[in-house]
Amino acid sequence: MKTLTQPGMIFDLDGTLLDSMYVWNEVDEIFLRRRGYDVPADYAQSIAHLSFSDAARYTIARFGLHETVDTIMAEWHALAVRAYRDDVPLKPGACAFLERQRQKSVRLAAATSSEEALFAPCLSRLGIADWFENVTTVREVARGKGFPDIYELAARRLGLPPADCAVFEDILKGVEGAKLGGFYTVGVFDPASEADRPAIEAAADLYITSWDDID
Repeated sequence: MKTLTQPGMIFDLDGTLLDSMYVWNEVDEIFLRRRGYDVPADYAQSIAHLSFSDAARYTIARFGLHETVDTIMAEWHALAVRAYRDDVPLKPGACAFLERQRQKSVRLAAATSSEEALFAPCLSRLGIADWFENVTTVREVARGKGFPDIYELAARRLGLPPADCAVFEDILKGVEGAKLGGFYTVGVFDPASEADRPAIEAAADLYITSWDDID
């Protein structure tokens, strides 16, 4: 078991701490089926690092939809909000790992592409909302998770330099963006990003398949 020593930790939510990627698969399937499309194999990864609004713009462009960004986001939100509020769990071992870090006085933050209206009720239901000193979203920075902006802002809010923070991500873009910022990076296995696993393992400082792998 690997023991981390960074005084700060920054966590992605979807696919990293939250076992939530099934929700977006369902949302994608329902949304595109309503419009006569199957979900392309690369679609989920193409939008995983984007903000909600940028993902909607990408979807409009890719499928030639004659709909507004706001209309698409409202439909996605309606499809997802119930699952996040009522059903989405933490990944096995994640709660225990977070609790161990709290006992060691590690400072915790989150960095997510998700919308507050989705993750906030979920974190509250799971009883961990107040465990994070800040939750930073991609809407607060100029660039998506292929760049270090979101992690740098989360670290500044913790009052720590990047070198003192570990970033946990399940997607390649997230690992690459954090590495560009000088963070210690931990790749976290999720089935939704399994195709990128070799690249994530190569890019990350550490790769885990379970939260029980580290202390």
